[in-house]
Amino acid sequence: MPTRPNILFILADDLGWADLGVYGQTGFATPHLDRLAAQGVRFTQAYANSAVCSATRFALITGRYQYRLRGGLEEPIARPRDGLGLPPEHPTLPSLLKAAGYDTALIGKWHLGHPPAHGPLRSGYDRFFGNLGGVVDYFTHKPGVGADVPRDLWEGEVPVERSGYYTQILADEAEAYVRGRIDHARPFFLSLHFTAPHWPWEGPQDEAVSRELRDLFHYDGGNLKKYGEIVQSLDAAVGQVLGALDTTGQARDTLVVFTSDNGGERFSKTWPFTGQKTELLEGGLRVPTLLRWPARLQPQVQEQVTISMDWLPTLLAAAGSAPHPDWPSDGENILPVLEGRAPVHARTLYWRYKAQAQRAVRDGDWKYLKINDNAFLFDVAADERERANLRDKHPEVFARLQRQWEDWNAGFLPITDAVFTHGLTPDIQADRYVPERASRVHPGRSN
Repeated sequence: MPTRPNILFILADDLGWADLGVYGQTGFATPHLDRLAAQGVRFTQAYANSAVCSATRFALITGRYQYRLRGGLEEPIARPRDGLGLPPEHPTLPSLLKAAGYDTALIGKWHLGHPPAHGPLRSGYDRFFGNLGGVVDYFTHKPGVGADVPRDLWEGEVPVERSGYYTQILADEAEAYVRGRIDHARPFFLSLHFTAPHWPWEGPQDEAVSRELRDLFHYDGGNLKKYGEIVQSLDAAVGQVLGALDTTGQARDTLVVFTSDNGGERFSKTWPFTGQKTELLEGGLRVPTLLRWPARLQPQVQEQVTISMDWLPTLLAAAGSAPHPDWPSDGENILPVLEGRAPVHARTLYWRYKAQAQRAVRDGDWKYLKINDNAFLFDVAADERERANLRDKHPEVFARLQRQWEDWNAGFLPITDAVFTHGLTPDIQADRYVPERASRVHPGRSN
């Protein structure tokens, strides 16, 4: 029996707050993830570091606010030719665990820069299988449409081909990795980063749809039923990997985390929250989060406010290690709270997002939110829908949080005009990127 836990970190892509049965989904079933929740910790106030994916991934892997790094400002990160990414010299969760004696692997989505300057093998992972960019078609495994578009599927830094639905391919690779770790002397850290349920809107039986796509953004497709198929395939994939832990006798001593990189997109269920991906409303930031560690943690529903960058100090503590002293974490080790050695306590968390000049602070139960020229103060414990603007009723709280955000923001890289346009592809610059949200600037008004 290892003295330190194996660690399996599972990251979904664009999964909404209530997209799992245990969080309120009624349109389809997610039995494997619901079972994981029953066996471990279900968080009720877990946040993503950003309302989009690559920015959160910077925070997750470094344990620091993404705004400390140039690539973390892009939201999403630029195309390969732009040369931005996670600096290889920066300590990361996998590099620190590797130094502590862990075998490290990433299976799935990277989205933190391309070789030769960047890549998983340059930032602490011993093994990588997956896609380097932000999205691929579930069947062609390409980041676009057309015969001339190369596949974005890699084994290390060598392009490879596979046949089949991408979610299932990742599950098979992860299961093989877990089974291959039996009787190894070193514990493992496996990052399993799915692209599901990110668009395009293709379920496991939709290879014909894939062949007919004209645009990977797939704005003319999708519906609630199709979205359910994508999430259910994700649930089955997670169940397959957890089953491998069970049958190999590794489940008790494996710390499993499941979460999402940001809030859900157009077909996600985010009730009772408003907002979705790209918005600093609760629906764009609050994410379903589960943790199981049978050897050390009791099942519980956990009210502690937490955020993506907390996982680096928390998982390092579980492994008997700590963040690099020259790159201290902006996150917090929440293991004492989970073990009952420390009480649930208030947190102060900050966000900014360049689109619509959004900014937000969560301070205890208060939330300051600014979107363009509209500013709000909410009590998110009493008003989860973010409808009752309390800025005039509590002007001193509003002014304090406004000042706090300005003071915090001054310590990070600025979002200049160059940053605002550099990382945006023509598709993302176009209005059609968020057509259904183009006019939503007032969360307290029904549109």
